[in-house]
Amino acid sequence: MEETVHLRNLHQPQPLLVVISGPSGAGKDAVVKALKQTNYSFHFVVTTTDREPRPGEVHGVDYYFVSTQEFERMIAADELLEYSTVYNQFKGIHKSQVRDALASGKDVIMRLDVQGAEKVRKMCPDAVLIFLAPESEEAWLLRLHTRNTETDEAFQVRFETAKKELEDAKKFDYVVINAHNQLDDAAQTILSIIEAEHHRTTPRRIQL
Repeated sequence: MEETVHLRNLHQPQPLLVVISGPSGAGKDAVVKALKQTNYSFHFVVTTTDREPRPGEVHGVDYYFVSTQEFERMIAADELLEYSTVYNQFKGIHKSQVRDALASGKDVIMRLDVQGAEKVRKMCPDAVLIFLAPESEEAWLLRLHTRNTETDEAFQVRFETAKKELEDAKKFDYVVINAHNQLDDAAQTILSIIEAEHHRTTPRRIQL
């Protein structure tokens, strides 16, 4: 007697851990905001940093802004899933925030620098890593200059670091181009990637 195939067993979506990364100026924040404006329901992991907020940034929404002393306390207490020093600033992810979100059954999206993305991949090989890139060096430099949030020396450090980060794109699962005035296209491409990932015959298993 042939075994009965239960169709419901063929498709059992599991919550995904999606990392959106890329060089400074690629538009990571803007893409995440565009995703929040769609019908896609997900949990966004808010990064903790010791840098000062930029104009328009909201504590607890864009980042958790803390003092350097508080960040160092969290490191000592082993409260962070990962953390990095980027452009002489601390950035990190709190463990409980990610684990609680995954337990809810929702996909979890992180916005991380390239260093942070690499650390998450080592801890969780089944994470989906998406590298966000500008369409050209000219457009990318224009975005960096338009920010006007740092000194010339700090800008040069950011620029040199970002050039090296672009070389790491091949380590990611996907590359998405965030072209000028085509933000919605980049967001839709990411949604398509997530939708396809949910239809894998062998689902990714997220364990942290």
